[in-house]
Amino acid sequence: MVSITRLFDFPYYQQENYNTEVALATKQNGVWEKTSSQEYIAKANAVSRALLRMGVQKDDKIALITSNNRSEWNIMDIGILQTGAQNVPIYPTISEEDYEYILNHSGSMYCFVSDEEVLRKVNLIKANVPSLKEVYSFNKIEGCKHWSELLTLGEDASNQSEVEARKDSITADDLATIIYTSGTTGRPKGVMLSHRNIVSNVLDSAPRIPFDAGKSTALSFLPICHIFERMILYLYQYYGVSVYFGESIEKISDNLKEVRPTVITAVPRLLEKVYDKIYAKGGELSGIKKKLFFWAIDLGLRYEPYGTNGAWYEFQLKIARKLIFSKWKEGLGGNLDLMVSGSAALQPRLARVFAAAEIPVMEGYGLSETSPVIAVNDIRNKGFKIGTVGKVIRNVEVKIAEDGEILCKGPNVMMGYYKDTEKTAEAMQGGYFHTGDIGEIDSEGFLKITDRKKEMFKTSGGKYIAPQLIENAMKQSRFIEQIMVIGDGEKMPAAFIQPNFEFVKEWAKIHKIALGSTNAEIAANPEVIKRIDSEVETINEKFGNWEKIKRFELTPDVWSIDGGQLTPTLKLKRKIIKEIYKDLYAKIYDHN
Repeated sequence: MVSITRLFDFPYYQQENYNTEVALATKQNGVWEKTSSQEYIAKANAVSRALLRMGVQKDDKIALITSNNRSEWNIMDIGILQTGAQNVPIYPTISEEDYEYILNHSGSMYCFVSDEEVLRKVNLIKANVPSLKEVYSFNKIEGCKHWSELLTLGEDASNQSEVEARKDSITADDLATIIYTSGTTGRPKGVMLSHRNIVSNVLDSAPRIPFDAGKSTALSFLPICHIFERMILYLYQYYGVSVYFGESIEKISDNLKEVRPTVITAVPRLLEKVYDKIYAKGGELSGIKKKLFFWAIDLGLRYEPYGTNGAWYEFQLKIARKLIFSKWKEGLGGNLDLMVSGSAALQPRLARVFAAAEIPVMEGYGLSETSPVIAVNDIRNKGFKIGTVGKVIRNVEVKIAEDGEILCKGPNVMMGYYKDTEKTAEAMQGGYFHTGDIGEIDSEGFLKITDRKKEMFKTSGGKYIAPQLIENAMKQSRFIEQIMVIGDGEKMPAAFIQPNFEFVKEWAKIHKIALGSTNAEIAANPEVIKRIDSEVETINEKFGNWEKIKRFELTPDVWSIDGGQLTPTLKLKRKIIKEIYKDLYAKIYDHN
């Protein structure tokens, strides 16, 4: 019997219990190339044998940088971990300066990249990373070593006993990986996670996920360098789930139809986009079809779990599911019965409408430092409550500090920050990890996140403002794509707003308004400003007088990772956004 204490035990456990035909699948040249449990282990062992022949020692560091999730990443992951070396995953979209910093800070000796663009960025800084011996790629690229050279080098199994000895020497408390957080400020910090940290998190989260063991199919497309998706992939292996890797965010809709998954993980931004697309399609309908569509949406937005709304509501919902919501499900492949959401707050309206459509989104909460899950919703046993991140998972303790900060203790809490004892001590005061998030636990044991401690600010009148609450409410308007609330030390809260340019164009067409051709012209259009002002006014009603957005400016560009406004997990880089739009800031507050 395989007992799981280290990350590389998962594939062996999967093989013993399910012997999955399709453990991993990646699309190459239009064909899904499938890897069975058996093949997964065989290739990982070949990689381990090759790495030993290449002189890799225990505690050496090997970096993996891939633009999209793929089978090779997982095979390399297990192959690296079995040698006692550490896997250092890196976000592909960060700058080459950050590549250089992370490769040097971790002392990575080998680096595996997915494609030409990542290789180009690594090559630009390679000379400044003395520890880096060689770069390999997963795609075949002229002039770059290919990862299959490791499979060839490891074909000869005569040193497998050496691999086994190395595996036997690895304990649950050994370091498994260093994850560099895509900090919204300053240099990335290296979060050290042990085998125990992540394994405990998988096993303690597992009872919350309603999988049909050995019979589920997943589509994976969130960045694997992020601990959320990576931990989920180990969880899939634990449950014998067949994992298909999405080609790219642009092709998700095609991949959903091909793979017909039963489960996906998503971030709120993606779910917002899916909902907006569905809503826009409904707007194109006419007559009775249009009336039915919006009747169903209205019903969905009032959804409460467990029949709370009463028999008449449930009867109507049954009809809405049959006539309208079943088509939504079909559009997402037809088999999707669970979405797990993390990384940022999910708008309650999305949780309601997707649950009404029988594609429930189970929102969870955690951080890289907690491997990551602290709490997660579970639709069974009354474990799902809209507007919360669920109940705390077993073996993890959460307490709320006097100032409202969420503190966490458990086997999932990191070993510390790599080469940074000062920041580690700061984060671990009093034996609890300080999350930096503000929250509360209700009488039924559900955890609710209300804001980021560092993002709350005071106006000059001494009133506290929780920007995320206001931003989430404002983003429910279809005119508002992104918003950042400002006003630290100022007399009133205000906001930068990036309009939903696509939607504004549709709205202008219907109302025969001439917008101009560029985003800058749209953002400066008085009709657009007036319309968004009325949206802001309506949503302001939900807030106290001191919290209302008194003024705003529309930004002329789309906020993006490349533009510098968003982190790789699509969170706002508040300092940078404020810097980019400092002229608009001065205009709002009359600073000359």
